[in-house]
Amino acid sequence: MRPTADLPDLDPHSFDLTKIVADLAAIRKINPHRYELEMLTAVVHVDPSRHLIVGYKDVAETDFWVRGHMPGFPLMPGVLMLEAAAQLTGYYTVSEGIVHDVLMGLGGIDGAKFKRMVRPGDRLVLMGRGLKVDRRLTRFFTQGYVGAELIFEATITGVPLKNRS
Repeated sequence: MRPTADLPDLDPHSFDLTKIVADLAAIRKINPHRYELEMLTAVVHVDPSRHLIVGYKDVAETDFWVRGHMPGFPLMPGVLMLEAAAQLTGYYTVSEGIVHDVLMGLGGIDGAKFKRMVRPGDRLVLMGRGLKVDRRLTRFFTQGYVGAELIFEATITGVPLKNRS
């Protein structure tokens, strides 16, 4: 699902990536992911009036997938880019009080397109804009950038899974 004309591509240069809204410790208070599956390094912008969130993943030589995908020319798997986008939108949904005391799960991915590679040493900037945001279901148009290059885009659907307790 591509956004309509009133939802153009997001501009990664319009956000200050040095002004961290939520660091890894703050993200861990909201998202349950740990160890190798923590796909967010920081959140740098949240705009509830536009259902907009921006964060990033610093891709490291030590990330679990580097050794095997692919030896000698490591490329971040697309499924992990989408997981990072889903974690970003899930963080938004919980931190903004759209849902309470539930885990958000990945309910679907629509229109995923991959345009460029992500390699160790890159910073993958992730942006999501809510198309539908309520307690039963969320849909976010997401994009990932490295520098000025659009890496991927997809619409991510989130669903509440169960109570956190």
